Amino acid sequence: VQLQACGGGLVQAGGSLRLSCTTSGGNFGSYAMGWFRQAPGKEREFVATISFTGNTIDYRDSVKGRFTISRSNAKSTLYLQMNTLKPEDTAVYYCAAAFGGVSQQQRDYTYWGQGTQVTVSS
Repeated sequence: VQLQACGGGLVQAGGSLRLSCTTSGGNFGSYAMGWFRQAPGKEREFVATISFTGNTIDYRDSVKGRFTISRSNAKSTLYLQMNTLKPEDTAVYYCAAAFGGVSQQQRDYTYWGQGTQVTVSS
């Protein structure tokens, strides 16, 4: 399974970006999916996760109300709509696929994309 994340860029604080993660080589509709991020000098952290049906969703507290995770199983694509961006959201964002249910734990994800850079200026 291959994952390709895109949509990152440079945006001012308060702005918006939409990340996409396209997948190939597997059955997208059978995976729970997640977004993680890694800021410079910090460990990679959980951002959001969505079940294979899209019915179960979870976010880290700091992005609740600002970020929205969604998926299109027909297009084998995962999305992350990011609104009201803050400088502390600056990081490389990674998408990942898990065989089980939704999880905040990186160890539960089997496949990872290459990451896309998001930079939020103040």
